[in-house]
Amino acid sequence: MAVIADELLLLLLDNAAAKPALDPSRRRRLLAAAVLLDLAYDFRLRPAAPDEPVPEGRLIAQAGPDDGNPTSSWAWQRLARRPVTPKTAVAALQRRVEDRLLTQLEHTGQLRRTPVYTKRFRRDHVWVLTDRNRALQVRSRTLAALVRDVTPTPPTAALITLLHAVDGIEELFSFDGRARRWVHHRVGEIASGSWVATDSELAEVNLAVTAAMVCSALH
Repeated sequence: MAVIADELLLLLLDNAAAKPALDPSRRRRLLAAAVLLDLAYDFRLRPAAPDEPVPEGRLIAQAGPDDGNPTSSWAWQRLARRPVTPKTAVAALQRRVEDRLLTQLEHTGQLRRTPVYTKRFRRDHVWVLTDRNRALQVRSRTLAALVRDVTPTPPTAALITLLHAVDGIEELFSFDGRARRWVHHRVGEIASGSWVATDSELAEVNLAVTAAMVCSALH
């Protein structure tokens, strides 16, 4: 089930401005990468194996059960034509992924588009969370992994890894000097895949390996 991109966007929207945090270019690449990791966690996207007749460092979209998530299905269709590099995969999705995710969350009742007017009387809109509980849960799980050394769930680990790749942790969370040093160390641990256990399921291993490849395209 696709959860990483949805929860990342809810976390980005959980602010007083009711607009997604981070600058647009970085945010779109980040959300595109999150959709790729949703596919990887569903095992519908994986790195090419060394013994396959595919150039090194490519991602392969493979057939699997469609979970009915419109954004995941759209992304898979874009990637199913041929093996691609992580950079190409992110580029293929980044232009339209944010609008698709916002519309999807609006249709499922998690967001409400609200019109506002700027100082120059131009019409704009913000995205109001209809219920902050899910965003608060995401924030709580993320902070528990960062500050309290709790082993993150795979989706939370993926979210932290992505934010680390675009230097987004500091912009979404506030830490004092001592906590900042601890969090910096902890983020590095999680991004390195330390959360993957020896008895982890194949989908979790695939998520961690794919995350490492995809994040290399975000730096």
